[in-house]
Amino acid sequence: MLNMKNINNMVNSTLTMIPTPSSITYMWSFGSLLGVCLVIQIVSGLFLSMHYNSATNMAFDSVVHIVQDINWGWLIRNIHANGASFFFIFIYLHIGRGIYYMSYYLMGTWIVGIAILLALMATAFLGYVLPWGQMSFWGATVITNLLSAVPYLGDTMVIWLWGGFSVGNPTLVRFFSFHFILPFVIIVLVLMHLVFLHSTGSSNPLGVPMNSLKVYFHPYFSIKDLLGFVVFFILFMYIILIKPDVFMDPDNFSLANPMNTPPHIQPEWYFLFAYAILRSIPNKLGGVIALLSSILILGVIPFISSLKVKTFNFKMRTLFWFQVMNFMLLTWLGSMPVEYPYETVSQFVSVFYFLLFIVMNLIKF
Repeated sequence: MLNMKNINNMVNSTLTMIPTPSSITYMWSFGSLLGVCLVIQIVSGLFLSMHYNSATNMAFDSVVHIVQDINWGWLIRNIHANGASFFFIFIYLHIGRGIYYMSYYLMGTWIVGIAILLALMATAFLGYVLPWGQMSFWGATVITNLLSAVPYLGDTMVIWLWGGFSVGNPTLVRFFSFHFILPFVIIVLVLMHLVFLHSTGSSNPLGVPMNSLKVYFHPYFSIKDLLGFVVFFILFMYIILIKPDVFMDPDNFSLANPMNTPPHIQPEWYFLFAYAILRSIPNKLGGVIALLSSILILGVIPFISSLKVKTFNFKMRTLFWFQVMNFMLLTWLGSMPVEYPYETVSQFVSVFYFLLFIVMNLIKF
């Protein structure tokens, strides 16, 4: 029978003795940084939930109470709010590295990773509604109302989601419940992600099997991860202590008012690229489909790619950096008003967003 000593030895050998390609760089450290972000968000969120009140007439005041009256509440709130932004920065870099080095050939790991991204986006959206500020309320109203585009069932689904005929108390209570439980779903997906990764091994910059050129993860790459943690914590502490509001919308510091619509409704910065694609389609159902496709196309890449050699040539790398600029441009356009010329430019850039993914994977260079 297995005793605790044997179990500890098995865990240590799994985590530290896993063979790792000797050529991987610091770009492979974002996975461990995402794990750190997940722990930070769960722990800080747990403490916040002890003082948060999900009633619509108390939610905003409870956040103010946390910041002003609870010991170290301001710090915990800043950690949680800015931790979400760092989470998305790292996951976008992680996915970008995977596309650049064609890590999507590790099919199981990649598909579960996209599922993690979808769960993370859902969790972040639900969390953005909880402070019950102006942008929280109107962002929830706009985004949840997209369900009405579903043929036949759309209006019924919206009423069911709201728990009434508008975003209100039942909506906030169930959003808080889902926001609390989804991180544990993410933990399960992360464990699946690691299982697939350990069964196939990591990809490498050369894009070729390197069975004879592998070293143990510890100490060679644990030191690299440790350096990444130090740099991350320095940047993180600078943001939460010196610039805690840099990622936040000023409108969300005002109590939600259903009678006063903000002149420009927009989600958090990490959703702006998808929001720009959504707004670029004049048809509501078409916009929702384009919005979902902007994320789901990442999961389709392994199935449509015609490339056999798992390394990018010069032309592929050029297209990749065009896509990076495209992503940044969409993020900027998502923060602009829905008017000329931003609306027209968004349509062209959205077309290029999907076109570049297709060209990179279907056309042989």
